[in-house]
Amino acid sequence: MDLENRKKAILRASAVGIATNIMLVIFKMGVGVITNSIAVILDAVNNLSDALSSLITIIGTKLANRKPDKKHPLGHGRIEFISGMIIAAIVTYAGLTALIESVKKILEPQKAEYTYISLIIIAVAVAVKIVLGNYMKSVGKKTDSSSLIASGTDAMFDAILSTAVLISAIIYMTTGLSLEAVVSVVISVFIIKAGIEMLRDTLDDILGKRVSSEVTAEIKKTICEEECVTGAYDLIMHSYGPNRYIASVHVEIPDTMTAQEIDLLERRISSRVYEKHGIVMAAIGIYSLNTTNDEIAEMRTKITRIVLEHEGVLQIHGFYADIENKVLNMDVIIDYGYKEREEMYEHIRNEIQENYPDFTLNMTMDIDI
Repeated sequence: MDLENRKKAILRASAVGIATNIMLVIFKMGVGVITNSIAVILDAVNNLSDALSSLITIIGTKLANRKPDKKHPLGHGRIEFISGMIIAAIVTYAGLTALIESVKKILEPQKAEYTYISLIIIAVAVAVKIVLGNYMKSVGKKTDSSSLIASGTDAMFDAILSTAVLISAIIYMTTGLSLEAVVSVVISVFIIKAGIEMLRDTLDDILGKRVSSEVTAEIKKTICEEECVTGAYDLIMHSYGPNRYIASVHVEIPDTMTAQEIDLLERRISSRVYEKHGIVMAAIGIYSLNTTNDEIAEMRTKITRIVLEHEGVLQIHGFYADIENKVLNMDVIIDYGYKEREEMYEHIRNEIQENYPDFTLNMTMDIDI
């Protein structure tokens, strides 16, 4: 989905969310006042916060789609992450407010007066919220909008809250047992938990989380479709908003290629990756693969075996031996899950140095991306 269609889809879904939630606020607030139900009134307030969330999504989307300028040459896409964080904070605040009011009603209970009409309105509200929540989450996933996904998740929790209110109202009408304040406390806790989780997910986006291995594998596969490329490594993707990535990568190519051939190769890779994945390649580094010296090929095989036989080592790449100046270059990736990474790095380094004492060893512990 291109950026313009993505923006239209997000704005349309947000507008639907605002209109639906305002309608629910009016109906639920009316029912809450008539029946003297704190649970229904809090539910209405929660719907009002959902309408505000949708409004924030609209504002965030419009700001995020502003054209790059001198101060922000890579665009404003990250504003969407901030709007998602604001929505998560609103959800958390709504949950805390509901919790406080519910506890007050437990300490100072008030008698509610439900009618069958009020129950029907609450039941309809539950159905509307389920449909709205699924719709917003679906559009959010298609457009990779954390704000819409957060709003959709919140709508589903609202449906659960309304269902709990409906059940407690039915129990009260049939048995005289009032459970709505207790039910509201339980639901409030779940809303707070959901808000904190949404906040955590949005912070992960802002901090820079790992891109899925499936996506990076596809991009590397695209790069390696060039005949002269024997490997693609160190693919780093910087996010400047949903679906807006600028990347860099190292490619391994034969040491016999000329500067002109390398230049044309880099242009082809950049074009191919952008057309297929919509990702801008900001830089393409070169690892030179020796193809003319059997001694170096033997050294490469031996060193690769030494490195990979150690626990926690994921990969060795970027190997190049300068026989004339007695220099060995390579990158080694050690799993982040391995507790003693630094110790393992030093152990591998010492083992290689023992096998090739006459060489200067330039070994880098690369990032596991």
